[in-house]
Amino acid sequence: MISITEKTLQDLQFPTVLETISASCNTEIGKQKALEIIPFKEKELLMKALLQTSEYLASFDNNNAVPNHGFDSISHEIKFLAIEDSFLEVGSFRKIASLSETTNILLLYFKKFQDYYPNLYSRAIQVDFTKEIISSIDDVVDKYGEIKDNASPDLLNIRRDMNLVRGKVNQSFGIAMTQYNSLGYLDDIKESFVNNRRVLAVLAMYRRKVKGSILGSSKTGSIAFIEPEASLKYSRELSNLEYEEKEEITRILKYLSNTIRPFLPLLINYQDFLSDVDVVAAKAKYARKIKGVLPEITNNRRLYFRDAFHPILLLTNDEKKEITYPQTIELDQEHRIIVISGPNAGGKTISLKTVGLLQLMLQSGILIPVHERSETFLFDRILTDIGDNQSIENHLSTYSYRLNNMNYFLKKCNAKTMFLIDEFGTGSDPDLGGALAEIFLEEFYHREAFGIITTHYSNLKILANELPFATNANMLFDEKTLEPMYKLALGQAGSSFTFEVAQKNGIPFGLINRAKKKIEGGKVRFDKTIANLQKERSKMEKTSQTLKEEESKAREEGKKMETINVKIKQKLESYQELYDSNQKLIYIGQKIDTISENYFNTKNKKELVAEFLKIIEIENSKRKKATAKETIVKKEKEKEILKEVSIKVEEIRAIKKEKKLKPTVIEKPKPILKVGDRVRMFDGKAVGSIDKIEKNKATVNYGVFTSKVSLEALEFVEKAKK
Repeated sequence: MISITEKTLQDLQFPTVLETISASCNTEIGKQKALEIIPFKEKELLMKALLQTSEYLASFDNNNAVPNHGFDSISHEIKFLAIEDSFLEVGSFRKIASLSETTNILLLYFKKFQDYYPNLYSRAIQVDFTKEIISSIDDVVDKYGEIKDNASPDLLNIRRDMNLVRGKVNQSFGIAMTQYNSLGYLDDIKESFVNNRRVLAVLAMYRRKVKGSILGSSKTGSIAFIEPEASLKYSRELSNLEYEEKEEITRILKYLSNTIRPFLPLLINYQDFLSDVDVVAAKAKYARKIKGVLPEITNNRRLYFRDAFHPILLLTNDEKKEITYPQTIELDQEHRIIVISGPNAGGKTISLKTVGLLQLMLQSGILIPVHERSETFLFDRILTDIGDNQSIENHLSTYSYRLNNMNYFLKKCNAKTMFLIDEFGTGSDPDLGGALAEIFLEEFYHREAFGIITTHYSNLKILANELPFATNANMLFDEKTLEPMYKLALGQAGSSFTFEVAQKNGIPFGLINRAKKKIEGGKVRFDKTIANLQKERSKMEKTSQTLKEEESKAREEGKKMETINVKIKQKLESYQELYDSNQKLIYIGQKIDTISENYFNTKNKKELVAEFLKIIEIENSKRKKATAKETIVKKEKEKEILKEVSIKVEEIRAIKKEKKLKPTVIEKPKPILKVGDRVRMFDGKAVGSIDKIEKNKATVNYGVFTSKVSLEALEFVEKAKK
């Protein structure tokens, strides 16, 4: 049973990854689900989640793009439908219909392309396909979210009557308005609406002369809003009909709610399905950003992350347009524990976090940024001790907290555990803390756990060198500048470069020598030896990289030369065949020419036919009987050869043409424009004379009008006439 604590998730910044995925979701429910992703407890469910994400990622690059899965949440509607005799508003039904339609489209799509997306299809078949929900709602509600007139016979009659009464209201109102307007009783605006009823805008002094019901007045009191008596009775009738309409709509909505209520479990399933697809799509978008892949998940105890990137660092550096350095890390039965040492700011902690976070992401169904030939197996636990974990609430120091953590590690650590400890043993006396850390490391080793630790302690480096299935590692540094190269090198401990870094940062050489005398000579020699070894390794790494690049270039050049040789050989063979064929045709042509000349002189037909037959018999004796297919192939080959020859000729002509010197164009100096010169615009035809020149602008007189134009835009035509 997989069990990973909240502390581990926080230590490895897993919530930051989830926030990025959540931001890519289209729906609110999807966003919330993405934030709640945790490692899977069962391998079967994990593999389905990983393969679903991998399939969705593949859909971005093929012609079978997954249809839209967006939807408006119906959580409120689901709660209401669960209450007996409750009914939904008309807008809610439109949301339910839209949700059902989107689901049906996806279900049909995954069924059609189940060969492309087998794992997404296996999720889709858990949902029932039905058109009943959509058809029931479409019978009552139109696409704009309004109740249809024919939703019921009674509603159809009520609305028909309402339209007739509205017509009478408008007709009677129009007559009254014309009458009172002719008498001068109305204001300029003539009419208005009060409480959704049409009223006359009557001047206050004439309000007693207009028969009807006063429904209000203007702010200044100068206008009284009166509903005329003629339309009053129709308005009352319309109000009654509107009430009846409202009652009938309520009855229809109750009936529709009762029709949809049996589908409540299916609607819950629909929303769950679409939000799951939303999360899968968001994980696929995230994988595309970080170039995530699905490595092989094996049952063998081996973790091999080749060219692994820390995803958070990768995205941050991409935004800043900075380089992110990949790491290649391997843990197996022969190398269960890696002890990384070396100076600070070299990338030790990032390397440790990269392994932990990628394993955590993978076990949570998220694709990871590694080389596709990477592989790993599943851990039951990932234990972490990273950063300054001082507990203020429990009044614990850093070291006390770390001891509590180590106690937890000792209880849980086994062969299916991966532990990650940063700055192992710090927080106490170096000798005493180092000794205790050494005992912990031995215990984790004997329990066959996989782990990575970072440390500056020499005794832990020595222990890693002595244990058969543990190994030292260091982060490479440039031997001259002492700048980090951000590359993990396995097999050798790293020097802390304590005195070298101090010297680089300007600490006087005399003080550094005094410090060296304060400590044991053995430690200085040990650290110096490691530093020298690390420098040598750094040089070898650079040389190895250069040799690899040169070897790669040589291989590429060799492949190119092989390809060129094959092509040349093929062309020579083709040209030889063509030459032989042409020579043969020339020889036969010469014979025919001789025979035709003899015939011209002798006019002997028998001799002519005999000679022709002789030529044909000789040629037939030479050639084998070719099949029709071989003849066609031969002709096609000859055509290709002739085509290639013509292309080569054209290429040679083009090269010769390019090599010819282009004629030198001698540009004439641009004349200096003066007052009186006749000019025209470069892009115009009209010619005018310059009246005035001020700075870089000239006033040009075109006869009918003048215009100010930049001197750069003018073209000289002729000099001023004297």
